[in-house]
Amino acid sequence: MKILALDTATEACSVALWIDGTVHVDAIELARGHAQRILPMVDALLESHALRLADLDAIAAGCGPGGFTGVRLAISVAQGLALGADLPAVGVSNLAAVAQAVLSREASATHVLVCNDARMKEVYTALYRRGEAGLAVLEGRERVTQPDRVELPSVDGRTRRVIGAGRGFRAYPQLVERLRGRLVAIDDAILPAAGEIGLLAAAAFRAGEAVAPELLQPVYLRDDVAVPPVTFLQ
Repeated sequence: MKILALDTATEACSVALWIDGTVHVDAIELARGHAQRILPMVDALLESHALRLADLDAIAAGCGPGGFTGVRLAISVAQGLALGADLPAVGVSNLAAVAQAVLSREASATHVLVCNDARMKEVYTALYRRGEAGLAVLEGRERVTQPDRVELPSVDGRTRRVIGAGRGFRAYPQLVERLRGRLVAIDDAILPAAGEIGLLAAAAFRAGEAVAPELLQPVYLRDDVAVPPVTFLQ
């Protein structure tokens, strides 16, 4: 199986090829300019493995939550490439990608509390557990909230090793203080990346969860992200 994955939802701009269990990644961190870099990165990665889009089984994208423009970019590029090559598409949560990076690296971790910076003094957050084959499985739901409202649910009768991950911990130090003693470690440098998106997309593809490209949908969590403020005139 061969899957092309891409992500532009955060500062990270990344592409990956998942080829029969092996992941090949090209990534760069940018303040801006993702739209100019993503397609040349895709072309270079495919060329380096002597592949064409038609050789792939699916195209995956980080579908958010993340920056409004970045999420839209990843979705639209994935849709365009998939439609042009008559391939299905797979959307993967950017929060799940962060959790997967930790679970793949830390064999003893049972759970990951992801807190990505959502700007506007908020974080995108979700709790993931280690599932079958070490893949990240969502517990509860993903949400956007203020840092002082992030909760780590307690679970009776289970030994958990929970790692905190995401740039939200760096942007809002009060998260570290709030959760001190309940997390075994914190990685505040990690960003979602196409390598983990490709890994999770491969599992979703095998489970029959790929969709037609036009059905690929962004996840914003914040409903009013593009709505201007209303001024009432007296």
